[in-house]
Amino acid sequence: MRPVARVLLLILALLAAPALWATDAATEARQAWQLLEYIAVDYGGAVDARGDVANAGEYAEMQEFASTIGQKLAALPAAPGKAERIAGAGQLQRLVAERAAPAAVASAAHALARQVLEAYPIDAVPESAPDRARGAALYAAQCSACHGGTGAGDGPAAASLDPRPVAFTDHGRAIQRSPLALYQVISQGLSGTAMPSFAGLPAQQRWDLAFYVGGLSADDALRTRGQQLWAANAAARAAVPDLASLAQSREDDLALRLGAENARAITAYLRANPGALAPAASPRASSPGPTLAVARQRLAEAVESYDPAQPAQAAQRALSAYLDGIEPIEPTLATRDPALLREIEAAMSELRTRIQARAPVREVRAQADAVRGVFDRIEVALADKTTSSAAAFAGSFTILVREGLEALLIVVGMLAFLRKAQRADAIRYVHAGWVGALLAGGVTWAAATYLVGISGANREVTEGLSSLFAALVLLSVGIWMHGKSAAGRWQQYLSERMSAVLTGRSAMFLFGLSFIAVYREVFETILFYAAMWTPQDSAAIVGGLAAGIGLLAVIAWALLRAGMRLPVGTFFSVSAVLIAILAVVLAGKGTAALQEAGWISQTVLHAPRVDWLGLYPTAQSLVAQLAVAVIAGLGYLWAARAPQATGKGR
Repeated sequence: MRPVARVLLLILALLAAPALWATDAATEARQAWQLLEYIAVDYGGAVDARGDVANAGEYAEMQEFASTIGQKLAALPAAPGKAERIAGAGQLQRLVAERAAPAAVASAAHALARQVLEAYPIDAVPESAPDRARGAALYAAQCSACHGGTGAGDGPAAASLDPRPVAFTDHGRAIQRSPLALYQVISQGLSGTAMPSFAGLPAQQRWDLAFYVGGLSADDALRTRGQQLWAANAAARAAVPDLASLAQSREDDLALRLGAENARAITAYLRANPGALAPAASPRASSPGPTLAVARQRLAEAVESYDPAQPAQAAQRALSAYLDGIEPIEPTLATRDPALLREIEAAMSELRTRIQARAPVREVRAQADAVRGVFDRIEVALADKTTSSAAAFAGSFTILVREGLEALLIVVGMLAFLRKAQRADAIRYVHAGWVGALLAGGVTWAAATYLVGISGANREVTEGLSSLFAALVLLSVGIWMHGKSAAGRWQQYLSERMSAVLTGRSAMFLFGLSFIAVYREVFETILFYAAMWTPQDSAAIVGGLAAGIGLLAVIAWALLRAGMRLPVGTFFSVSAVLIAILAVVLAGKGTAALQEAGWISQTVLHAPRVDWLGLYPTAQSLVAQLAVAVIAGLGYLWAARAPQATGKGR
């Protein structure tokens, strides 16, 4: 068992790595975003509008921060648009070095910060509406000594601090800060200043404090006017549809759409009364309302920013609309209206294709309108919270059978092969692989749910890469098995295998293939169940799960029984064909997953979509499947001819 133990430790280490990477990535992305917001707000204190250095110490700090941002973005994991973000960091560094106007630096920093937030989501939304009274009490206890009772930066300790505390009453700075920016500074502290981290406070209290200090530049009269405008101004309500939008909004950004005076009053009102908005869209939530709001917002941003000459930013936002807005509700939608799920996937895929192809603006806007129409229908489909027990049962049953059948075929094929080869001593390695995959899937799900947030893009990348890797392994195994299916060759092989000692390499292969085949399905299956789970449907969901397990067990028994009855040569030949088909299916699914993550471009075709066969209407996925099929065919021809002479000569 020592080889298996080593392999298990290696695989568990690899499984733990994504969580560690995600944690490091989240920290690095958060710090890069924080530095960008800091430069956007404070650069004007270092360089004036004429390009003269107003404060040498602060200017040196701006140069250091600009350089650090580039390093952090380059070190982050691959994500769509990474090259553009690195280029943006270089441009920002050049602007700072050239002592560009504060407005230009702020614009570049804010734009890059928004891209970082879209590519590497962080905890950017409060769980519930912040409480202004609680924020005021926290401010008096924790902040007033430095920032002063009114937030003017004139507290008793301010005179001894260098640099001096920020004046929250300074409207010129306040308009460039979002509650999220304040929350991050409160949570992380600010290097090079006396501002400590308040990470010891509960997250909700930090949000209370962020919203409170974000409103210190306003007075009650302004908030009252904002309340009146909010009630009467539909454009304002559309600009800030929910708590997630408010947490990330800046007054200067809203001013571009609502006008400076209106934006100031509405910002003052909403920061004091965030309960007037819809609940937050938590990164781990699967509630249809908040995620659809995110999808609508990202879609609007994609259309607004689309430029045929430079489509990268619009493409990134259109991808975010799908990954962050639609994918979290896919399991629920799949049980309510599978056809509608396929329709929204196709519509958003077509939108991304038009953007990447630099289509005319009118064509992109027309497709975006079509996507919005599907959004409306999804909202109606998901509005009814009372799913029938039959639908919940069917959804649970279908998910398990669909996701488990591919893994079952591979594992059962390995077990049948070992029994044919009379190598019962090796069967335990296969069992160890699939049992370990189940346990590792549970551990990974727990880590993703409670320790780090895994974005839709990362989930698609994981699924895509594991599918393609499994396809390559199966392709090589299928070619090898086909070579042994000819008369005479399997007898020699079985004779050699029965007398051979199972090597560490063979044990690693058996364990690894079993593990990979099962693990690639387990994590996604658990996430599907977590997304569709509701207390009222729990009995039906558990019933569907039990029925699915029962059906898979019956299929496994039938396959093993049939495999043992087949002549050995026929068994090898049939297994080789089935493995080739599985490899083709996985190649299609893996390519499609990487397309959804933005790693591979897509050219949409008017072709049928058959999920269980891995058939998707894009040129790239079909080419990938055709390539695997051709390689399998050529490999089988070679394997059927080449081994014959060597087999006789031994």
